Amino acid sequence: MRIGIGSDHNGFALKEEIKGFIEKTFTHELVDYGCYSCDSVDYPDVAFDVSQNISESKLDRGILICGTGIGVAIAANKYPGIRAALAHDTYSAERAQLSNNAQIITMGSQIIGPEAAKKVVEAYLHSTWAEGSKHKVDKIIKKEREFFRQGVGTTAAGNQCR
Repeated sequence: MRIGIGSDHNGFALKEEIKGFIEKTFTHELVDYGCYSCDSVDYPDVAFDVSQNISESKLDRGILICGTGIGVAIAANKYPGIRAALAHDTYSAERAQLSNNAQIITMGSQIIGPEAAKKVVEAYLHSTWAEGSKHKVDKIIKKEREFFRQGVGTTAAGNQCR
């Protein structure tokens, strides 16, 4: 499996911990999309890079980290075809993959500690989509395609734009 990992500056230290854990525990190929220091970085840029590479089948899964995990989840989910799930416990990490075929999990470095985060990552990477909820995921995919065909989007104020 090819896994992309990325963070903003708030998630840098946790990303480095998770990288070391994956490299030591798994045989998966790991690709680091930054950031590479504690210097300020905009989390959407990293989330978009990982999402694009998953969309293009260059990666199988992704792990994104920011302060809360919320920002990178929102950004990743804006990318067509991506399902990113916030996971701060092993059950959520398993269900992200088993029930939703989420290609990305997100975590918040200000929410979860390194040891718990390692368990979340392990649960996620050991899970395989069971396809028992395929009809639900297919509904999400269908709706997303409808929106893109129609050119529907909204601005922050809620106005439709085309």
